[in-house]
Amino acid sequence: MANAAVTYADILEAAKRISGSIERTPTHHSRPLSRATGIDIWVKYENQHDTGAFKERGALNRVLQLNAEEKARGVIAASAGNHAQALAHHAATQGVPSVIVMPKATPNMKVEQTRARGAEIVLEGETFDDAYTHAMKLREERNLVFVHPFNDAQIIAGQGTAAIEMLEDAPELDTLVIPVGGGGLIAGMAIAAKAIKPSIRIIGVEAEMYPSFHARGRGETVTARGQTIAEGIAVKQIGELTYALAHELVEEIILVDEQMIERAIALYIGAEKTVAEGAGAAGLAAVLAQPEKFKDSKVGLVLSGGNIDTRLLASVLERSMVREGRIAVLRFVGDDQPGILATVSRIIGDKGGNILQVAHHRMTLHAPVKGVEFDIEIETRDFAHTNEIMSALQDAGYDARIV
Repeated sequence: MANAAVTYADILEAAKRISGSIERTPTHHSRPLSRATGIDIWVKYENQHDTGAFKERGALNRVLQLNAEEKARGVIAASAGNHAQALAHHAATQGVPSVIVMPKATPNMKVEQTRARGAEIVLEGETFDDAYTHAMKLREERNLVFVHPFNDAQIIAGQGTAAIEMLEDAPELDTLVIPVGGGGLIAGMAIAAKAIKPSIRIIGVEAEMYPSFHARGRGETVTARGQTIAEGIAVKQIGELTYALAHELVEEIILVDEQMIERAIALYIGAEKTVAEGAGAAGLAAVLAQPEKFKDSKVGLVLSGGNIDTRLLASVLERSMVREGRIAVLRFVGDDQPGILATVSRIIGDKGGNILQVAHHRMTLHAPVKGVEFDIEIETRDFAHTNEIMSALQDAGYDARIV
C-alpha cells in the first residue's frame, strides 16, 4: 500500500499530533467478559473520551491540519451523532468556527450537547441525506471547509491511532473486532494494526440492518433500512476511500442482530460496569453471536462509544431482565372480591418475589362476569425463582401463567 491515501506513517504522525490533547484511553483484559463468553477478551475503552466516543481522534487530527486561511473560514459537517460533538469540541479548542447541520428529528439532547461545545446548529431536512445536501450548499454559500465523518484521509489516520495504543497496551492480541459504519475506524485501525503485527486478524462488525461493507464485499446490492439501536453504524453506503483502504485487510465482516446488540450493552453494564452505545457494543455482540470464530484467540474489542440515550438504556436493561427471567408478568383469573390482591401479594412476598405493578382487566372476555383478569409484574432472581412463585400461586388455586 505504498501509494495508499493513508499509510502507517500518516497514522504515526497523527498519533504525535493529537498526543496530549485527547484522552489516551486504556485497554484492559476483562476477566468478567472472558468468564461470561468463554473467550479471552481485552477492551479498548473509547467511551472515556471527553465527548464519549472515538470520533475525537479523527476530528482533532483534521482540525490541526487546517491552514490559517481555512481556520478563519471555519468548518462544517452534517451529523446527528458523535462526529458532530467531536468536531464542535475540537474546533472550539483551536478557535475555529464550526457549523453542524442536523436532521430536524435529531433528539434535543444531542442538539444541545453539540451547541454547548460551541457549534452553530442548523436543523434541516428529515433525513441525514437531507442534512448532508444542505451542508454542502452552506459550504459553498459561506466558503466553509467540509469535514466528512469518515471518507477523509486525515480523519482515517486519526482513527487509526486507536490501534497503536491498543497494541502497545496488549501486544499479545491476535484478533481485533471493530464496529463498521462508514468505515473510517476499521480502515485506520486495520492499516496500523497490520503494520505493527502482520499476523493479526481484523474482524469488522455491522448491524444486520445496515450491511454495507458486507454486501459490497460480496458484490451484492446493499439493502439498508430500519431503526437500529446501533445508530452510530447505521450507514447505508460504506465510504469509497475507507472501503478501498480496508477491504484487503479485513478478514471477515460479522452481521449482528438487534437482540445481540442489546445483550452486549447489558453485559457491558453488568460485567464491566461501563456504558456502551449500540455501535460501541457491536464487537461484543459479534462474540456473543458467533463465539466459535473466536475460540482460542486473544480478542481485542473496541468499545467505540458510550453515548446512549438514558431512556433507551433503561429499556435495554429492563428487557435484559425479562430475557434472564428476572422480570416476568404473571396472568391469572380470580374472583372479583375484596382481599384477593392481599392474598396474592402475600404468596408472592413469602416466596421472595417483588411486585412491580398490577393491572386489572374487568372487561376481558377471558374472565367470567364475576371475575377479573390480573397481570402482576414481578421481579425475581431468575427463571427458576419465577417458576417457584408461579407454582405457589397455582397451588393456592390461581391458574397463573407467564405472558
